[in-house]
Amino acid sequence: MLQSDPTVIYSIPGFDGKIRKSHLSTKSPYNTYVNYGLPPGPIASPGRESIAAALRPAKTDYIYFVSKNDGTHQFSRTLVEHNRAVDEFQRRVRVSSIAGEKEKALAQDEAKGRPQ
Repeated sequence: MLQSDPTVIYSIPGFDGKIRKSHLSTKSPYNTYVNYGLPPGPIASPGRESIAAALRPAKTDYIYFVSKNDGTHQFSRTLVEHNRAVDEFQRRVRVSSIAGEKEKALAQDEAKGRPQ
């Protein structure tokens, strides 16, 4: 299976910028985590530079990519490299986000005079 996050995003109404694990199992013809092959139609309207890049792709050994959550991507040659990048750029972000939410909740409780 292709397992490409952008195809999953295309089928999420009101997407808020965060892909959740539940999104990966959502039934949709565009979800390449649950369907083999390509989606039934385009998921974006490419610009001139994207079309030129598709016609003359760079010669690389990369076959995986993951978002760094800053508008850029980390490209990898092997599944092992890719999984490390996912750990670094995606799972770390989730853990950091959860820790920040807990810290915020504790600060709110403290401000209200609640015991921790």
